[in-house]
Amino acid sequence: MSLRRQLTLSLVIILVLFAANVGTHFWGSYARNESMLAYRNSVSAAQLSTEIEQLLEDQRQQILILAALRDTTEEQLGDAELQRAEDALVVINQKIQKLGELSRGVTELDYDLLWQSSSKLLKRWLKFYRSYNDPTFKMNMNDPLPFLQASARLSELERRQEFIAAQRSDIIDRTIDLTDRITVIGFFSSIFLTATLGYFLLSYTNTSLKRLKKGTERFGSGDLNYRIDNIDDTGELGDLADAFNDMSDKLRNAIYDVRKAKDSADEANAAKSMFLANVSHELRTPLNAIIGYSELLHDEMGDKSDINRPQFQQDLGTIIQSGRQLLTLIDDILDLSKVETGKMSLHCETFNPTVVIKQACEVLAPLLTNNHNELLISDLKELPALYNDAAKFRQVFTNLLSNANKFTQHGHIRVSAQEVPEQPGWITFSVEDTGIGISSDQMSYVFDAFAQAEPSTSANYGGTGLGLAISRDFCKLMGGSITVKSEIGVGSTFTVLIPTDPKSTHAAA
Repeated sequence: MSLRRQLTLSLVIILVLFAANVGTHFWGSYARNESMLAYRNSVSAAQLSTEIEQLLEDQRQQILILAALRDTTEEQLGDAELQRAEDALVVINQKIQKLGELSRGVTELDYDLLWQSSSKLLKRWLKFYRSYNDPTFKMNMNDPLPFLQASARLSELERRQEFIAAQRSDIIDRTIDLTDRITVIGFFSSIFLTATLGYFLLSYTNTSLKRLKKGTERFGSGDLNYRIDNIDDTGELGDLADAFNDMSDKLRNAIYDVRKAKDSADEANAAKSMFLANVSHELRTPLNAIIGYSELLHDEMGDKSDINRPQFQQDLGTIIQSGRQLLTLIDDILDLSKVETGKMSLHCETFNPTVVIKQACEVLAPLLTNNHNELLISDLKELPALYNDAAKFRQVFTNLLSNANKFTQHGHIRVSAQEVPEQPGWITFSVEDTGIGISSDQMSYVFDAFAQAEPSTSANYGGTGLGLAISRDFCKLMGGSITVKSEIGVGSTFTVLIPTDPKSTHAAA
């Protein structure tokens, strides 16, 4: 059972005991109050019965006296005396009614009998008072039977009230004794149960917390393979142990990722260092040519001998070619920087891709001759027009063709294109060579900036490793993609996928 459930169960049990104690207390208070009220009513009824009995006796004596005077004298009863007599009877009647309010339950039947006899007696007396001055009125007021009946009923009710008062007193005593015993038992039961539950909870939580402490100490010491798995809890402590275990896994994975990131950063730094070395070499090569031939021309211009114009023109051509090579290298670096900073944009226009590819092939002709390669062009006649950036499209194919020629000797390079039947509105362009090829491991980073297949590639073939990275970024920018398939010693095939629909171009870009 989880710690939360144990605490909840303990709290519920304690609250039940507490509620039982409180309920017992209120029940006892209520019972005492009810019994006390009934006892007070019984005592008040007994007192009121005695008072009514005295009033009835006084009123009977007064009526007997008046009856005797009426028979012996002709004295009339005054209005004031009559009013006082009627008021006295009203008072007696009101007290009897009040006695009825105090007589409920077991005394109600006795009161009803009293009410019948007393009402008959009071009506008899009221009739006597009101007919006192009438000489024709005849009534035997010396008959004691009505009074005795009312008095007997009143005495019976009084005895009943006294008996009930005694019973109520006994009930009050028993109720007080019972509630006191229940309260004491509940109090000691609550203390015992609270202490028992507290002991088991402390023992359980202490054991679990010690195991958690041991686990955190092992984690803190660097033992991230340790597991806290011996906690018999499916709730908070178990969740806490799982959280520590998850934290250990995440820390171990984070350390692994950090080490992996460090290795990647070291590799990236090494690649950038190699890139800087390659760039410095690539920059120095055309710069040395420019400076060397410029100094040579400068010295020749200082000589008084005739200028060898063909040689002079050849040297100037070398300077121009080296300058263009240097400009191309600087443009590649600037283009990569613009792409990485998000400042490279498209300048879309409608153009014929066949024309642009042929222009790139024409520029490549001198390089093909140097490496004794053959360029084959196929399936470029009926291509639809593209709405895209023609300059970036040209640069992509210039880079791909240059790369293919660079790594191919005495082979051939094939350029082809076709619409994709499965994807209407898209064209694939392929550049295939029979060069040295790329291994499967090297293909995972062949499109990364500053990276080349082997560290010796730059020394053997030249270049900085930017061409394919720029081609990949330009293809993405134009809404397309570039992929490669290759095999060591057989050759490589680079495939470019470009959209023909202007909407696709903007949506993909």
